[in-house]
Amino acid sequence: MLRLILNVIWLILGGFWMALGWWLAGLVMVVSIIGIPWARAAFVLGGFSLWPFGREAVRRDVLRGRGDLGTGCLGMLANVIWIVFAGFWLMLGHVLAAVANAVTIIGIPFAVQHIKLALIALAPVGQTVVDKRELGL
Repeated sequence: MLRLILNVIWLILGGFWMALGWWLAGLVMVVSIIGIPWARAAFVLGGFSLWPFGREAVRRDVLRGRGDLGTGCLGMLANVIWIVFAGFWLMLGHVLAAVANAVTIIGIPFAVQHIKLALIALAPVGQTVVDKRELGL
């Protein structure tokens, strides 16, 4: 029940608009054709940005115990390209939302979540979102 309440408040305190930002970045990537590999990460993390409490973003290689295309050198290169085209702007949006939320005591947990998402915005390729219960948290 607490997760539901936190997620609903999150939507009001910037989560909805930031999720739209992630999805817009994903749409731009899909339209460009070349950006399709980045679009998947943007859509997955857009859903996480919409409803973050009770879920966690983790690296796929840590979760599965083995690497894949997105967690190796190509994934690192993809993240550098992502930062240039979309990551910086998403990170900036999350940081600004975090600052706005941190002004009040009630907004501090939401500011922390925005900072987590700001860091993820800099390197989304190779990440996935899982329920915290799957991780044992």
